[in-house]
Amino acid sequence: MEENLVELDSKKINQRYVYRFFKRLGDIILSLLALFPVVLILTIVALFIKLDDGGPVFFTQTRVGKNGKPFKIFKVRSMRTDAEKILPNLRKYNQVSGPMFKMKDDPRITRVGRFIRKYSIDELPQLINVLKGDMSLVGPRPGLPSEVKEYTDYAKQRLYVLPGCTGLWQATDRSNTDFDGMINLDLHYIQNASIWLDLKIIFLTFKVMIVPNGAY
Repeated sequence: MEENLVELDSKKINQRYVYRFFKRLGDIILSLLALFPVVLILTIVALFIKLDDGGPVFFTQTRVGKNGKPFKIFKVRSMRTDAEKILPNLRKYNQVSGPMFKMKDDPRITRVGRFIRKYSIDELPQLINVLKGDMSLVGPRPGLPSEVKEYTDYAKQRLYVLPGCTGLWQATDRSNTDFDGMINLDLHYIQNASIWLDLKIIFLTFKVMIVPNGAY
């Protein structure tokens, strides 16, 4: 699938000064506007998580951002506290090709976790990452360091821009496509990025939060 897309020019992407300015401005304004309702939602979710297994509500994880720079991502915990220890035993059940791990009935996910992942509530704390400048509201999914180590040069092109809380992959095919499909959607977005496309993806994201598109 990779050879079907042209290679991106990182210099031209970084020279989109007007777009990058308004994108950053929009990130800040929309994130600040969303903070109050997000805090209310997370307060309720936190209560259910504590009642479910009593573990921590939030967790941080190292992800890879723009130009390969690592950063700490903020998320609501949707898995058991020993999820990382269990993962090696589940690798053989991976349902997608490439370095990304996806398993529909992942036993690591808690009861509350299944609900919040279905409606993408676990991603809401990433507004903090957006305000810090680690992420944008719209962009490619930030990969784990172990995933990025396995990227081809073609896949590494998705690191030309800030990763996003949502993106073309998340708002459309999400769990219904493989790793190569995700990469192609990300590169299509980077190649055609505009304020209007960002707004369209944000709109589609709200839509799939109400009517989930198979997230797990």
